Amino acid sequence: MSQMQSVEKQLRQMILGLEIGPGEKLTERWIESRFGASRTPVRAALLRLETEGLVGRDGRGWTVSPINLAELEQIAVYREAVEVAALHLTCALTDRSAVDVIEAMLDSCDTDTPREEWHRIGMDFHIELARLSGNEFLFRAVRDAMTRLSRARWLEVRDEAALARAWAEHRAILAAARLGDADEAARLLSVHIVGSRDRLVTSLANDRRGLRARGFAVIAA
Repeated sequence: MSQMQSVEKQLRQMILGLEIGPGEKLTERWIESRFGASRTPVRAALLRLETEGLVGRDGRGWTVSPINLAELEQIAVYREAVEVAALHLTCALTDRSAVDVIEAMLDSCDTDTPREEWHRIGMDFHIELARLSGNEFLFRAVRDAMTRLSRARWLEVRDEAALARAWAEHRAILAAARLGDADEAARLLSVHIVGSRDRLVTSLANDRRGLRARGFAVIAA
């Protein structure tokens, strides 16, 4: 792994894990010192993260992108289109046994599972379900959309009821996909995506003051 890739990976993990909060300022000098990297790979890493929407330029420095409620609304529309398309392809497969692997991922979470793992598996559910379609472009689209949602979903996993609801909806989607019932699977997936969006946007909008107190920037447009 090159120095640029190492810095990019570690910074991405810190941003998505909210170790560096939305709206927090970054300097190239701090990154160089933190990761023992030289200026050129640091700048290259920041440019890569900028293309993902995770950081933006702030004068001569950089800022971690705020959580954007309008973007969350737009991503949900995009996700519904690409994830439903991928699910239709999966339901048309003759062999849908790989659905069991995704269900085993859900089964691995219990009361002793760290929140970090619940978060990761919740993301992977959608990514791996898209991968089953065999369409690389749909898979990448879902993976990229889930990456952009990652920070906001970290804030959601604090809610036990929301987690239980999400897992129940995931299982219902898998059950319909296993039967090859594309219409029902797509309906359940659409309901899940729209419901998750509504709960997440409402929760973040209601908690903006508290999030600001923690140093997290949440904007509405």
